[in-house]
Amino acid sequence: MSTLSPQEIVERVLAASAGLAGCAVIVSETGEAVLRWANSTMTTNGHTTSRRVTVIAFVDVEGGTAAGTVSSSVAVTDPAQLEDLVREAERSARDAGPAEDAAPLPEPTCEDVAWGDPAAETSIAVYSDLASGLAEVLAGPNRQYGFASHSLTTVWLGTSAGVRRRWVQPTGSVELNVKTPDLSGSAWAGAATTDFTDVDVVALAAEAADRLAWGARKVTLEPGRHETLMPPSAVADMLVYLSWSMEGRSAQEGRSALAGPDGPRIGEQLTPLPLTLSSDPDAPGMEYEPFVVATASGGGTSVFDNGAPNRRVDWVREGVISELVYSRAEAAEFGTAFTPAGDNLILTGGADTSLPEMVARTERALLLTCLWYIREVDPTTLLLTGLTRDGVYLVEHGEVVAEVDHNFRFNYSPLDLLRRTSEVGATVPTLPREWKDWFTRTAMPPVRVPDFHMSSVSLGR
Repeated sequence: MSTLSPQEIVERVLAASAGLAGCAVIVSETGEAVLRWANSTMTTNGHTTSRRVTVIAFVDVEGGTAAGTVSSSVAVTDPAQLEDLVREAERSARDAGPAEDAAPLPEPTCEDVAWGDPAAETSIAVYSDLASGLAEVLAGPNRQYGFASHSLTTVWLGTSAGVRRRWVQPTGSVELNVKTPDLSGSAWAGAATTDFTDVDVVALAAEAADRLAWGARKVTLEPGRHETLMPPSAVADMLVYLSWSMEGRSAQEGRSALAGPDGPRIGEQLTPLPLTLSSDPDAPGMEYEPFVVATASGGGTSVFDNGAPNRRVDWVREGVISELVYSRAEAAEFGTAFTPAGDNLILTGGADTSLPEMVARTERALLLTCLWYIREVDPTTLLLTGLTRDGVYLVEHGEVVAEVDHNFRFNYSPLDLLRRTSEVGATVPTLPREWKDWFTRTAMPPVRVPDFHMSSVSLGR
């Protein structure tokens, strides 16, 4: 028996939910192609596909409307399977009781002409340009390790309110770990992409090789507050965490760093620099769904908002805290605007200055490569801790003169990163090293922080 198409699944689920207060159906199909190499030798390539069906049932119960969600990755070949999913979601809703985020499902805002199209597909062929450059890289003197991934996720969303939307989300990244022939030194470089046509793997490997050369001389430095140059990747990892912390409810209830004595800190100036931190579904090369797709409620996201339009949001505008995340129900409760969370993050407002140019006018500072193992220490200040990784370098008199022979543990808040940064360079697309498995679409500048707090030494590489 053949597998039902995504569109058939949506219509059959909605038909089976006719007696409920409402229903939303999300069908997602992902194809992923990967490459891996180690010790300058290709080791793995492969392609996988998967499909997931999520049914959200809305049920009238005493005290309001309840929501229940059920998901399945089992191939749907029999319409009876969909009837079972609807009934299971209905039972889940009745068990859950009235939802605090209940709201009428959004009405359709447009006709999606791509609704009837099949899933988009990727393949190993997406790496044709990368492979030619990688052959040159693997033949070089350094030992090369790396991983490339490309996925296309097609999402179909249908609701009982009449919404029918389809979206194809490309996500790609490549990471290189380049090591000296004796394995004593290591450096990292990475990039995010939608289709690999814009990835120059030879240039990435050369960038990592330059860092290996900086490591020919080693120095030991004490922890403390150091002037620090942070490349775009490290900035992205700090600010992605900030974007995940922009929940309006927690600020309204005094439980977050965005809470002030009289409510959320909207309108507070973080920095005199004209910095804008935004999420924009129409950002070229970093587009994401123009409509809300939510399989669960929480953190300003609501299953009742499925199909509502996404929009550009300025979390910080011209240095001032501007917006927080609110579902439609929360916006009604607190008398503010519906503000959907974003799936990309862009920091603009700096000068037209590259990281090497910032290094060239530095008297003495640390130069980071990237961050990892980032965790929250104090939600009331958004103090984060984590480790530097794959190279901390010493800059003196405008040149990188040595590699620090250890990593550091740091303690710093992304709010202070924006508040205290003294120089901001040109915004470029970048790959957040720590969060790339969850968040790849970022564009960040390099920044100079006069007092980045390296709290202790970490001896791990």
